[in-house]
Amino acid sequence: MQSRHRVFAEDLLLAQLQGDDHFDNVPDSLVLIIFNKLADARSLGRCAAVSKRFNSLVPLVDDACLRIDRVISSDAADAADDALGVSGAGGGAQRQRGAGAVFSGLLKTVLSAVLKPFGHCDAGAKSGHGGKHAPHHSPAQVLKNFSSIRNLRMELPVSDVGTDDGVLLKWKAVFGSTLQTCVILGGTRLDHAAGPHPPPPPTTAPDHEQQGDGSIPESFYTNGGLKLRVVWTISSLIAAATRHYLLREIVKEHPTLQRVDLTDAHGQGTLCMERAQLKEFTDKPLAAAAAANRTQVPACNMKLRYAPMLELSDGTRIQGATLVVIKPVGETGGIGTGRKDLDDFVADAFDGPFREAVAMLSKRRTYLLEMNGF
Repeated sequence: MQSRHRVFAEDLLLAQLQGDDHFDNVPDSLVLIIFNKLADARSLGRCAAVSKRFNSLVPLVDDACLRIDRVISSDAADAADDALGVSGAGGGAQRQRGAGAVFSGLLKTVLSAVLKPFGHCDAGAKSGHGGKHAPHHSPAQVLKNFSSIRNLRMELPVSDVGTDDGVLLKWKAVFGSTLQTCVILGGTRLDHAAGPHPPPPPTTAPDHEQQGDGSIPESFYTNGGLKLRVVWTISSLIAAATRHYLLREIVKEHPTLQRVDLTDAHGQGTLCMERAQLKEFTDKPLAAAAAANRTQVPACNMKLRYAPMLELSDGTRIQGATLVVIKPVGETGGIGTGRKDLDDFVADAFDGPFREAVAMLSKRRTYLLEMNGF
């Protein structure tokens, strides 16, 4: 007895020999649903080459995901060296002990050693010398035939900010024409719940216990602890600003966009733009940083919260846990119009155990920092 699958295959072959194509009876709306589920921009491009019908339907998809396979090195950190200035305040009052001066003299050396290279996508099609390498198309070129995209997700092959093994660094930023807000979660060591916890290795910037009143001890400002957090912050902001600069041509050519997420395969950082931010991006001129392929970062206020150790409900442990929330100086728009909207954004910035870590750090004492634009 023949199986159902074999009977169906024979019927389909017979229909094709007779010139009948049952797929033609599938309505365009259903085909578009299938294409939207597929989402991958390169696969959709291949589908467009299958038939005239597919070629006419693929540009109408709502959702697209583009995985970028080529990055080039960018020395974006050098542009920030001379423009950057940082000052600190603790518990809302201006610090008089000169915490900013402690590390400001070392900042240029740290930046040159830690903040390069920052990968960003090739802005145009390029080929290697002597034709040895195939040309690579920019994201804008890959997406140029999609006329109705509403939700776009782009993924870089690697994370922008290099860290040592075991170090936790995650960020999420929202941009309009410039930075609106950014939240950064870091830790000097991350021990997952599975298996025994190895002892932490010695570091050049050890984290010390908080004092009895929950404040950070003076040693945190002199032993490199604060400097390390500043490096994380600047690194993440440069990565976000570089990604934002990449989107300028894509947003301009796709007025139907309502949401854009630009992330990386390792899940380190995500840049988000929704309808209001996309409109601002198109209406206001983008301020590019001098001698760097990135958007200029404005002067910012930062709220830092710190815990020497967090143990989460699933057994995950984060040493030197740090939460930094960043807003441009004088910024009243962006994520909502009030403090609650910003708090909600911070609480929802990360998933899984990191969401719990943010909630725990949000209850810690707040330290204020100010940073010049760069």
